[in-house]
Amino acid sequence: MSTVVEQLDQIFNGSDDYVVIYHVIGKCELRITGLNSLVDLPKSLNLLEEQVKGQAYEGERDKRNGKQEVSDYLQALLEGKLIVSSKECQHPWVFNESVGQSLSRPVEGPTNDNILQGPLSAFTEDLSLNLGLTRKEMVSSSLTVKSFEMGTGQKRKVSLVFRSDKVKQSLVEKVIRILEENSQTEVSTIQDILNICNGSKKHLISYFYKTELPQEVNKSLLAGKVVLFMDRYPFALILPNGLADMFFLENDRNYTYPLMLAMRFIRIIGVLLALILPGLYIALVSVNPEMLRVELALTVAQSREGVPYPAFVEVILLLVVLELILEANVRLPKSIGPTITMVGGIIIGQAAVDARLVSNLLIIVLAATTIASSSIVGIQNSLVIRVFKYIVMVLSAIFGVLGLFTGLFVVATYVASLTIFGVPYFTIKGVERDG
Repeated sequence: MSTVVEQLDQIFNGSDDYVVIYHVIGKCELRITGLNSLVDLPKSLNLLEEQVKGQAYEGERDKRNGKQEVSDYLQALLEGKLIVSSKECQHPWVFNESVGQSLSRPVEGPTNDNILQGPLSAFTEDLSLNLGLTRKEMVSSSLTVKSFEMGTGQKRKVSLVFRSDKVKQSLVEKVIRILEENSQTEVSTIQDILNICNGSKKHLISYFYKTELPQEVNKSLLAGKVVLFMDRYPFALILPNGLADMFFLENDRNYTYPLMLAMRFIRIIGVLLALILPGLYIALVSVNPEMLRVELALTVAQSREGVPYPAFVEVILLLVVLELILEANVRLPKSIGPTITMVGGIIIGQAAVDARLVSNLLIIVLAATTIASSSIVGIQNSLVIRVFKYIVMVLSAIFGVLGLFTGLFVVATYVASLTIFGVPYFTIKGVERDG
């Protein structure tokens, strides 16, 4: 028996899904090993039997009997292939036509990006299926796919997709060089990919725009961007991320032009409200109440009658509660999550007002802020805006309305200074192609 097979038996000793089958086909007695959790054994054995009985078996066997390392056979087993050996063969060979178990969910509708009018197909955890959805969405011979295997012990497939007639060649070469130079690096999360791209961990804004919609990938490819697909990750990573991705959806084009502009304008207003409203409340209540009209100032004072905390502390307390409610809504099961968080939010808000811990006006302000921040495209963009508003709040609490405008200036300066792979984040149309 081959020493390679013996080493594989030792490696998987104690694993109940590691199977060894002795199968006689014609005059050949074969020893077949594999992981039945990854391989459909009946179908794979039928295909193997057809090959062995066919005339092409001898040539196929000779072609695959070259010297290979144990790690190659081990990787093949972990990829869901069968290892076949016999007395006639000096070395085992990998049966690449092995039929894998159906471990991937079918194409379903998007769960994170709601679509009202448009294609409802979303990416899944299967890399080949995601590439197929991209090919189906963009029928073009210029669509190019380059695949890489990342890692050593646990290899993860990563595919780079781009339009050769639209993309900037220097961008493609830079991404390919980074992936090739870091091919030994283990990749399992977005932070791992960010690390090999030398991305700064201090940036709030991600280098990648993450989407599960093939039509968004199509739009980005036409704009000259590149797309990364990672096996077992049901999202496409569009590089570089841009400000336009926060407001513009390709699905908007399924509406009339005035409606498309109206929806995008509402999203822009949502970002501004999410950034300004909490800081404006603190500035006008605590620092610059003289800027309010007398009637409005009296209304605000009446709503805060009996509240023992300064406006800044009041806002922070309620915002922490809202953040906890939003996080609980994500973590709880879908069947009870929305109901519990909605009822809990109403009860806590009403109890806080009745106990004179917060004012009625603050409830309205923070509810409007939460709704406004949720109108932005992409959950990652919504989280960024939610962090930015705290910067504006702190400066507003210190300097009032002047601090509010200073905070907006700081945020705008940070966003304007950000470049991703040499492309400014403020780029609207896309990446200009060389020449």
